[in-house]
Amino acid sequence: MRVIAGTARSLPLRTPQGPDTRPTTDRIKETLFNILQPHMAGCIFVDVFSGSGGIGIEALSRGARRAYFIENAPAACACIQENLVFTKFTDRAIVFKQDACAGLAGIHEKHADVIFMDPPYASGEERRVLETLRRQPYVSEETLIVVEAALKTDFSYLPSLGYELVREKCYKTNKHVFIRKETGK
Repeated sequence: MRVIAGTARSLPLRTPQGPDTRPTTDRIKETLFNILQPHMAGCIFVDVFSGSGGIGIEALSRGARRAYFIENAPAACACIQENLVFTKFTDRAIVFKQDACAGLAGIHEKHADVIFMDPPYASGEERRVLETLRRQPYVSEETLIVVEAALKTDFSYLPSLGYELVREKCYKTNKHVFIRKETGK
């Protein structure tokens, strides 16, 4: 796995060993960031269930002002720290070693521009995180929330939580779902 573009382009990233982390492939990461690129310059980026930190580091490399990494697994947190040191992004990164929802409560930004989450597939964690996000003051109608999920993951509940589905990009085995808060919710 490597950084695809930006100031840290082509730098290799470490990934935690074991079945608990499945890094986003370079091809899918490139497609994702082609979609996100208009949002990158100077943005506040949040990477939830960060794994190796590859998505948040890609955002920093492409111009994000600051990135938050939320990861509970000790080996993955150590890997994120090593990758941040190697890419020289420690001054623009904040790592929370805790549960996703607890970490989200620790963010004290006026506004978050992009929130990315890659929870364990079929865990239902994305719904729990979306419920938490709707109560956070830094999430507005302009905040873009992206969920990486298994292809068959059902998001029909989004309107009941005050969200709207903006876009869905499907790949062979998974998809990216782009979500925003409904106006006035």
